[in-house]
Amino acid sequence: MKYVEGFVVAVPRANKELYLQHAAQAAPLFKEFGVTRMVECWEDDVPDGKLTDFRRAVQAKEDEAVVFSWFEYPSKEVRDAANAKMTSDPRLQRMGESMPFDGKRMIFGGFAPILDV
Repeated sequence: MKYVEGFVVAVPRANKELYLQHAAQAAPLFKEFGVTRMVECWEDDVPDGKLTDFRRAVQAKEDEAVVFSWFEYPSKEVRDAANAKMTSDPRLQRMGESMPFDGKRMIFGGFAPILDV
């Protein structure tokens, strides 16, 4: 069964094109490591909640947009192996030095699909 890793991050609105370039540059590396599908979504309709919401989850500032993204893998085992490769790959380490967002406010996690229609 497929495995999904998702993340939410706040990106300065002024960095939208930089973010897109960053993601496009990383995509071939992620595919090399086992990602079968990569989806990047820029905030369009993200309402404020009463108790919590996407913006609060990543401490988004007024001039930041929320990005919601996910990667699909063939399995959790492939995801785990890919993450090990990603953390030690010098190409991604170099890219990590110039991210167009504050990675400390990223939230992420792995998910086992329970319904896929």
